Amino acid sequence: MSNRFVLNETSYHGKGAINDISTEVLRRGFKKAFVCSDPDLLKFGVTKKVLDVLDSAGLAYEIFSDIKPNPTIENVQSGVEAYKAAGTDYIIAIGGGSSMDTAKAIGIIINNPEFADVRSLEGVAPTKNRCVPILAVPTTAGTAAEVTINYVITDVEKNRKMVCVDTNDIPIVAFVDPEMMATMPKGLTAATGMDALTHAIEGYITAGAWELSDMFHLKAIEIIARSLRGAVDNTPEGREGMALGQYVAGMGFSNVGLGIVHSMAHPLGALYDTPHGVANAIILPTVMEYNAEATGDKYKYIAQAMGVEGTENMSVDEYRQAAIDAVKQLSIDVGIPADLKEIVKEEDIPFLAQSAYDDACRPGNPKETSVEDITMLYKKLM
Repeated sequence: MSNRFVLNETSYHGKGAINDISTEVLRRGFKKAFVCSDPDLLKFGVTKKVLDVLDSAGLAYEIFSDIKPNPTIENVQSGVEAYKAAGTDYIIAIGGGSSMDTAKAIGIIINNPEFADVRSLEGVAPTKNRCVPILAVPTTAGTAAEVTINYVITDVEKNRKMVCVDTNDIPIVAFVDPEMMATMPKGLTAATGMDALTHAIEGYITAGAWELSDMFHLKAIEIIARSLRGAVDNTPEGREGMALGQYVAGMGFSNVGLGIVHSMAHPLGALYDTPHGVANAIILPTVMEYNAEATGDKYKYIAQAMGVEGTENMSVDEYRQAAIDAVKQLSIDVGIPADLKEIVKEEDIPFLAQSAYDDACRPGNPKETSVEDITMLYKKLM
């Protein structure tokens, strides 16, 4: 059996990476951009940094900002109509996962109109055509949506998130510029950073993991562990490290899948609008404990990547606990809540557990699970 790996055609990294947007647009002969960016990024001048690059090069664009933190079917539908009306031929997605997920869904539907019903994109949709070309500019260091084949859209009517997986949606170029992330407040920096760590750890232990993906995930864990505290304090080194670390994690997990940390986090975002990174960070250590017996010696290497010393002299139980403790400590240090008490209502747990079990990320978990197991985990997190 072969293992497929899908990445961007091109990516730019480091300070000033966004200045290469005009180079790529002119080289590819694009005419007018459909700029997807959320209202807050427009309000606080973050989007303007990219618009200034376009203006300096005399490049035309249309702005679309009907995007919510957990983008909905309605956001996508309005975006499709706006794209059709704008006379644009490519998309620039500026933001975190919300902007990029919206852009991916719009781009897929424009070039695959038979999937105009957004719900038809859930899971692995058999689209035939590449989406509208997307240039992706992340403003958070967490989702890695600029290098993944995944996107998530909320079905408000059914209180659930739809995980969509499609190689046709990957942005053709990513511009990973830490200066675009420097205005993130501490809370968002912490949440998105822990999301990136979750991607790296879940991707490393997922059922589909193999040597090539392991290489990316272990390096991502190492970079994130040494950079996230600094990024929360807004140091240049921390920002640069997190910009790279989250991207490296995305290179891996996009190709091998995730697990039940994500499948448990998705319903919290759909039902309570919980920030995705916060949900992942709270859930991760408890699920690591649950999965430990199915991970072989991988927790030893997670612990090492997290900076734990002396793992070679530890027993299996000791290095597994060391890895879990290191993740807990990082989460505490960046100010993530310890449990779900302030988020989850006990009467909602049956719905949450079933939703998590039905989620597209659940089959990738290294340990076989059930609705009852997930119910137990939610209750433990209370």
